[in-house]
Parts: sequence; C-alpha cells; structure tokens
Amino acid sequence: MGLCELRLQNDRRWPWIVLVPQRDGMTEVFDLAPLDQAVLTFEMNLVATALKNATGATKINVGALGNIVRQLHVHIIARNEGDAAWPGPVWGHGTAEPYDEQEMQALAKKILETLTP
Repeated sequence: MGLCELRLQNDRRWPWIVLVPQRDGMTEVFDLAPLDQAVLTFEMNLVATALKNATGATKINVGALGNIVRQLHVHIIARNEGDAAWPGPVWGHGTAEPYDEQEMQALAKKILETLTP
C-alpha cells in the first residue's frame, strides 16, 4: 500500500485486517495531512472491497478506535450473519482463535490476489 502497512489479525473467527498509516505521531485521522486522509480513505476502500470479495462476507465493518493502542490504525473486519458476535461488535467478544499457518497464508494470498489486478 502507498500509505498504510496492511496486517492480518490472527483470529479465524473474523477475517480482520488492520491498516496502519506509516506516519509518526498520528493518533487520529484528522491528524493526517489532507492528502494522506484522502489516500487513507482510498486504501480503506480498496482493502474493504478486497476483503469482501475474498471472503464473501455479508457486511464489512470499518473502525478506528485506538483506545488501547494510540497509534492511528483502522480495523476492517469481514462479518457474516450468525458469526460468533453477530450482530454485535467483535471487540471484547470471547477469545481469539488463531489460524493455523496454512490457513493464514491461504487467506492472505486470497486477499492480496484481490488487491492486485
């Protein structure tokens, strides 16, 4: 990505990506320069679309909370009716269920393939 580092959360309950803008000292979207705000929006949309296409999710949740980790980051989470927290939020719900290595690599590959033409 041009602005953000893309990270796949290790929780198989929800395909979940975190975008981390590579700008020091940023804690809020409005802390970014206007051009970086536009790029962040563009990258969020690209990743959200890729995640939906890769997973067939019913809904994509996007949020920038930062209550625990202050560094600006954006969560993009694939949700499906009937998932472990549906229809509520995923934060603080149960215990993470890690992917096995093959499963994580396969999902990462599928997401990356939908990001690139």
